[in-house]
Amino acid sequence: MSITKESELVGMRKASEAVALTLKEMRNFARPGMTTRELDNYGGQILNDLGAKSAPYMTYGFPGWTCISVNNEFCHGIPSDKRILNEGDLINIDVSAELDGFWSDNGGSFVLGTDVHQHQKLIDASKQILHRAIHAIKGGVRIADVGSLIETEAKKRGYRVIKNLTGHGIGRSLHEEPSEIANFRDRFNLARFKKNSVVAIETFISTTSTYAETTRDGWTMVGDKGGFMAQHEHTIVVTDGKPIILTEMNDIWN
Repeated sequence: MSITKESELVGMRKASEAVALTLKEMRNFARPGMTTRELDNYGGQILNDLGAKSAPYMTYGFPGWTCISVNNEFCHGIPSDKRILNEGDLINIDVSAELDGFWSDNGGSFVLGTDVHQHQKLIDASKQILHRAIHAIKGGVRIADVGSLIETEAKKRGYRVIKNLTGHGIGRSLHEEPSEIANFRDRFNLARFKKNSVVAIETFISTTSTYAETTRDGWTMVGDKGGFMAQHEHTIVVTDGKPIILTEMNDIWN
């Protein structure tokens, strides 16, 4: 969407704060021995208390309030009573929701407890690259140039990017134009970021894979060549200068 009046910015801030707070609290609540269903129910209750509705549940009938992916799962992981979290797990939580007609999206990967499997370097790379990408965005900048920045920064650190997972426009629905904000230079994408538009910017930084494939459960995605992936995401408003980071309170950069 494009922000055309103050009330729209207020609405987007409120929806964004709801998903940001939920992500932050879920990350703090996660403990070894907990199931992903317990963690999801906790997040779902926060959304409900804030008057927000789960976007993946509303839009796609997703079997959970949030997406929780663990270790080799890249994204869209289904919360389960059988999936028990362990010390050192690489966890990704993606929280998106609708509130009073406005939609917002954010996500982040983190290590649960002690980093026994050495995932923190990958996570830090994803965070740093997202920060650089977001601060390169303003009205008139080519979307492909930001994709190039993300891929270049990943390669510098010895990582790859997932080419079939992208950021996207958001605001009055979960996915809007621009429909694809890729993590690489898509030479066929001539579109530019527009001032006052709302977009969800995501990094998909991988150790070995370059494409994500859907597993037999119909939702969870894993890498075509295995390995691990870290994802971080903010919803922002594009301006002529520094972007407005609507989901900043999720603290994924802290």
